[in-house]
Amino acid sequence: MNLKKTLVLSAALLSFAQLSSAEVTRHPLPNNSTFPIARAVEVTADTTLIYHSGQVPAAAKPDAEKGSREYYGDTYTQAMSVFGKFEQSLADLGLGFGDAVKLTVFLVGDPEMDGKMDFQGFMKAYTQFFGTKEQPNLPARSAIQIAGLAGGPGMLVEIEMVLAKPSK
Repeated sequence: MNLKKTLVLSAALLSFAQLSSAEVTRHPLPNNSTFPIARAVEVTADTTLIYHSGQVPAAAKPDAEKGSREYYGDTYTQAMSVFGKFEQSLADLGLGFGDAVKLTVFLVGDPEMDGKMDFQGFMKAYTQFFGTKEQPNLPARSAIQIAGLAGGPGMLVEIEMVLAKPSK
């Protein structure tokens, strides 16, 4: 084989190797912060992005009055329900929480906390799925307090997710 053909073949193999090994780079927060989110997440061009619609909680106690605190539960209970729904949906898509690159979290103010969002209750659930020894990948994330959700009174949590999957 002549040198020109060898170089062309080598370049093609290198390009293929780069295409088949898509990367997700997670940039940590500055100052050695241990807060469990990424400052930014980069994905290579050969990565498929999946935009997962928002998930809201299922009823914690379906027999309770709809819209009551007992019906949906507190922020922690609702966040755990939402993450449980994501766990099933992501498995159906061949994905996991480690593939998440961006979360947008919508929290309704909790009437039992003078209308302030229960960020601590949300974080108690979140940290069971992100930044653990078993699943250390951290997404970029925003958490926003909103006036209400389309599901109606008592619903306090909705989460949207963007995921990255290397193309085949």
